[in-house]
Amino acid sequence: MAVQQAAGADPYFPEHGDPRYRVHRYELALDYRPGPNRLSGTARINAIAGRAPLTEFVLNLADFRIGRVRVDGRQPHYTHRGGRLRLRPAKPVRAGAAFTVEVHWSGNPKPVNSPWGGLGWEELEDGALVASQPIGAPSWYPCNDRPADKASYQISITTPSAYAVVAGGRLLTRTTKASTTTWVYEQSAPTSSYLVGLSIGKYQTVLLGDPGLGGVPQHGHIPAHLLPDFSRDFARQPQMMELFQELFGPYPFDEYAVVVTEEELDVPVEAQGLSLFGANHVDGARGSERLVAHELAHQWFGNSVSIADWRHIWLNEGFAKYAEWLWSERSGGRTAQQLAAVAHRLLSTLPQDLRLADPGRKSMFDDRLYERGGLVLHAVRCAMGDIAFFRMLRAWGQLHRGGTVTTAAFTAHVARFATEPVDELFEAWVYGAALPAFPTATPPQVSA
Repeated sequence: MAVQQAAGADPYFPEHGDPRYRVHRYELALDYRPGPNRLSGTARINAIAGRAPLTEFVLNLADFRIGRVRVDGRQPHYTHRGGRLRLRPAKPVRAGAAFTVEVHWSGNPKPVNSPWGGLGWEELEDGALVASQPIGAPSWYPCNDRPADKASYQISITTPSAYAVVAGGRLLTRTTKASTTTWVYEQSAPTSSYLVGLSIGKYQTVLLGDPGLGGVPQHGHIPAHLLPDFSRDFARQPQMMELFQELFGPYPFDEYAVVVTEEELDVPVEAQGLSLFGANHVDGARGSERLVAHELAHQWFGNSVSIADWRHIWLNEGFAKYAEWLWSERSGGRTAQQLAAVAHRLLSTLPQDLRLADPGRKSMFDDRLYERGGLVLHAVRCAMGDIAFFRMLRAWGQLHRGGTVTTAAFTAHVARFATEPVDELFEAWVYGAALPAFPTATPPQVSA
């Protein structure tokens, strides 16, 4: 396996992640008691050193009590301060060598502080959920917390048997002993630390549609009393899956799950193979259907094809926004052209000081980034025409499946499929701050 070396720390979150090594696999064994909100865990982390010997390295982990720590079976010297577990192995790890880290920790998990409030592990009235974007993963497990460091995961979670556990990936086993049940999930696809999703609650599980032979299994996990409304609100998700596979390429994971919690969430949250919605997103009138499409689209753009660092977040959010418009167009709603025009009019009334290519940490979740990101895709579509545009989009997902990308990589990718130069288009829409004129060419609707 090639070690993906980054130039350095993430410019937006320099305290998160360590580019001197990469993780190949996490094996997490957790025990969680909802009443006292008590979590204890063991992590076995298989990693690979970078191009220089590792005399020390860092894992991100919030304020837990640390128990046993081992690097290649030997006790290292370590310090744990400010959410950083700094390890100095008894013997330096050779450049390019594989090594193993074992960490035991316990305590009361809580969200980590961020400019957007608490992120990560959130205790609910009756259960818990994890919503980590962008830096919440250390709230519950030790990790190399940078989006470009993608690894496979096996997660074992033991809880009281009254609770269901939902995690991204395939459920391998569910074993009940006395009053507790252990759930074991496997996510074999490369996964960024912030995209490891988890929900613990009292849910009823339903199958969404019939995946058929070779189809994608889609499950919903919802409180029983919300099932009638959920059944209507998510009824068209299987058709979304069909459309997005047609437009973006095959679904990149084994299956897809949605969880609706009893509590309200400001926005839904995507995780790898899993999306989390609040009870406020279920109204029986498909009032949040665009968000259902948005979160599903992230499985391709953001999860399978991930950003190298947080400067490039428009490649996640702009693509998911445009997928909302494509779903509307296909399903009998307003066309992408109409929705893009609405977005353009909105942006024309707002400050024009945001550059998609590097929005800055304070603006990385600004609504303008989402809308303008969608408009970039629409401008590219208008410039290229549908045949070349959707061929380009499918190739983007396939070429970078399981990998990481940058804005420059996308610019170069589009140029390979375009018959006319696209430098000026990207310079204006992505690297410039002023809002360009609305694209004059009208693309045909996505054919049914």
